[in-house]
Amino acid sequence: MQDVQPHIPASTQDPQAFLKALYDVAVQRALPLHNTAVHLPVPPKGRTLVLGAGKAGGAMAQAVEALWPAEAPLSGLVVTRYGHTPPRPAGLPERIEVVEASHPVPDAAGLQAAERILALTQGLTAHDLVLCLISGGGSSLLTLPADGIDLQLKQDINRQLLASGANIAEMNCLRKHLSRIKGGRLAAACAPARVVTLTISDVPGDDPSIIASGPTVPDATSCADALAILKRYAITVPDSVLQALQSGAWETPKPGSPVFAGHSVHMIATPQQSLEAAAAAAHAQGLNAYILSDEIEGESREVGKVHAALARATAKGLGPFTKPCVILSGGETTVTIKPQPTGTPKGRGGRAGEFCMGLAQGLQGQPGVWALAADTDGIDGIEDNAGAQVSPDTLARAAALGHKVDEHLQRNDAYGFFSPLGDLVITGPTHTNVNDFRAILVV
Repeated sequence: MQDVQPHIPASTQDPQAFLKALYDVAVQRALPLHNTAVHLPVPPKGRTLVLGAGKAGGAMAQAVEALWPAEAPLSGLVVTRYGHTPPRPAGLPERIEVVEASHPVPDAAGLQAAERILALTQGLTAHDLVLCLISGGGSSLLTLPADGIDLQLKQDINRQLLASGANIAEMNCLRKHLSRIKGGRLAAACAPARVVTLTISDVPGDDPSIIASGPTVPDATSCADALAILKRYAITVPDSVLQALQSGAWETPKPGSPVFAGHSVHMIATPQQSLEAAAAAAHAQGLNAYILSDEIEGESREVGKVHAALARATAKGLGPFTKPCVILSGGETTVTIKPQPTGTPKGRGGRAGEFCMGLAQGLQGQPGVWALAADTDGIDGIEDNAGAQVSPDTLARAAALGHKVDEHLQRNDAYGFFSPLGDLVITGPTHTNVNDFRAILVV
């Protein structure tokens, strides 16, 4: 619910502070309170039930509470990640219950929340409205395994997916088909009430069927697609799961199904909007600003190396970009966890930090180039940092401490590389989530 305008320092005075301010601008553009009012429906004749899941769930619930007419009935339940419920503004009545659960690996609290959410749909009528608040992270937070799958198995499958290198669409295709609430099933449970979904996108392409595994929207993927993903990434599951998928027993509601009649979906914040806000802030400081894309995917370190090549060319006066400038991009990259020899310290970090290691490796100390990569939810993977920063002397300072970027990349240890340098970006939970934010300053 914060509404403080970030101060944008001159890029030449403090490049790292400048990049952090651009990140703050991007995050602020995606805060729920700034984007919800225009999408709220008129209160119905019956009651309004709010259901939701995601890292932005607590802030989305507070935005609805602040904007919904005081005289109109409002109740419900939303689940968010541990530590991601924002402080409640003074004087704002609590009308929607917010509970917390684990991300990215689901836990018993998420299971209990999903069971409660599904139970709340009982007894709805055609005069009622269900307002669904969906944001990234909902796949893990809203966990209700299909019959025959217990929580422990669901956790094991999730861990395998996270380490596999599968992209978010592939992961969520499988999650939908192993669930009793995702892939449109929550919307089906709400019948005959009208369902309005407000969503914050954290996926490339802003496809609502992928965000949080699309609990309220049709699913065009199939059990056959889920089987192919299991095979492609060598995900180990019991024979009973394979048989259920092969038989089509766990198929999801499809586009055109009558269960979605009269339902609507509103995208209240997107990665592109946040990148455009950062670009406008850079322009205001007299810099050129270039948005590569808001839906870049691929192995994080390799995406970092490609960005490094663009930045080096720009620094040398070559290529399509004119310095001084900021090169911006978003999307959702992946990190494939590499098997390590016995006794090797376990690496720590997420995709933003891994991107920064690949970027630093590719830049090789290029003068005049600084960068920041961070997740807009404030958490890179499962660590306490949002991401990291890179400067022309990153590799030299690391070498002075005995750290080699190649070795840290080998064990996926971005946290261990950037922490001793003081170059982690630590923000705490931001209460929104429009995925990766990357900014490269070339002067």
